Amino acid sequence: MNSLSRLIAFSMLGFSTMAYASSDAVAAYAIDNFFLFICAVLVLFMQAGFALLESGLNSAKNTVNILFKNIIDLSAGALLFYVVGYSLMYPTDGNGILAFSGFGYVGESSEAGAGVLNPQVNWLFQVAFAATAATIVSGAVAGRMKFSAYLIYSVVLTGLIYPISGYWKWGGGWLDALGFYDFAGSLVVHDLGGFAGLAGALVLGPRVGRFKKNGGSKAMPGHSLTISTLGVFILWIGWYGFNPGSQLAIVGVDNTNMVMLIAVNTTLSAAAGGVTAMVLAWWLFKKPDLSMALNGILAGLVGITAGCDSVTNGESIMIGLIAGLLVVLAILFLEKMRIDDPVGAWPVHGVAGVWGGLATGIFGDHSLVAQLIGSIVIPLWGFLTMYGLFGLLKAFNLLRVSETEEIRGLDISEHQEEAYAGFQIFTAE
Repeated sequence: MNSLSRLIAFSMLGFSTMAYASSDAVAAYAIDNFFLFICAVLVLFMQAGFALLESGLNSAKNTVNILFKNIIDLSAGALLFYVVGYSLMYPTDGNGILAFSGFGYVGESSEAGAGVLNPQVNWLFQVAFAATAATIVSGAVAGRMKFSAYLIYSVVLTGLIYPISGYWKWGGGWLDALGFYDFAGSLVVHDLGGFAGLAGALVLGPRVGRFKKNGGSKAMPGHSLTISTLGVFILWIGWYGFNPGSQLAIVGVDNTNMVMLIAVNTTLSAAAGGVTAMVLAWWLFKKPDLSMALNGILAGLVGITAGCDSVTNGESIMIGLIAGLLVVLAILFLEKMRIDDPVGAWPVHGVAGVWGGLATGIFGDHSLVAQLIGSIVIPLWGFLTMYGLFGLLKAFNLLRVSETEEIRGLDISEHQEEAYAGFQIFTAE
């Protein structure tokens, strides 16, 4: 082979190698982005799980109201997160505390390649998280809040409160610089929503008849544990978008291995939470309690979310075991303090969320001091801001429905609709 032939052969080999490499990069780009799209859809489907869980644990006369609140969390929330929220949470530049990249900012496109996310699918994944944070509160304030007041809350939390504290960690803000770690949102998402729910429950006060004047309490069971159980199964399945999806990629041995570890850790923690909540409730109440087991599963899921990529399978079981115990004790604490949280939003998302943040420092390779700071700051941010908002609405008599409307049910008094035909006789005047 002469010199010219060698040059042509090497050139062809080079172009072939470059084309192959380019093809690999495009394939990786497509697979990673499709993976994140599927995970975003799974997280969005969690809204169905929350809607079923919360409606089943409440009176049938408030079903339309609860379902409507879950719908509006996603609908109004998506618009607000597009207009301002994402820009506050993921600014192009910031001072670590507050930043803004402009209205309607969803990220900047870059050339397709391995390890690159399309900004559109990234926004879709993030808005699903924002809607989750907002909808947690729905169950805590069920049965007595005006729908208009809830709409105001949902818009404020999704558009402002969640994105600002989210920036502190996930947007590269001051908590991130401090070394605080929250892989998929035990604190950034769940704890914020859980403590916002606690603020709402405190300002609203308990449902009519929930607590007796002599200090006792009256159980107000939900209308369908069947619906609630289905909701928990949907949430559990959706969590495989929540946690594994937060890896943001699946192409490559390291990414694939991590996604699988996260999925198994998520499963084990949920299972452990459900078992320990059942056992503790059985010991306390002398009977196995389904609603406690359901909340135990959710507590296990919340607890593992912060460090699901940083712990072993055995450690994930320990995290779930403790989360299951904590959620039962937190529910009993609310009862003792005469705080009415109909679905256990604060025990599940608030208490288990704090535990998840701390457990990441205890079991994972992360600073316990930084985890402690984050586990205090984010709950306080959610509680204080929402306590102020709910207090302001209450001062202008915009927060709670009248006692007559509450007894009649919010489906009729607020929406003039029934979830179950014939549940009440309603005559329009």
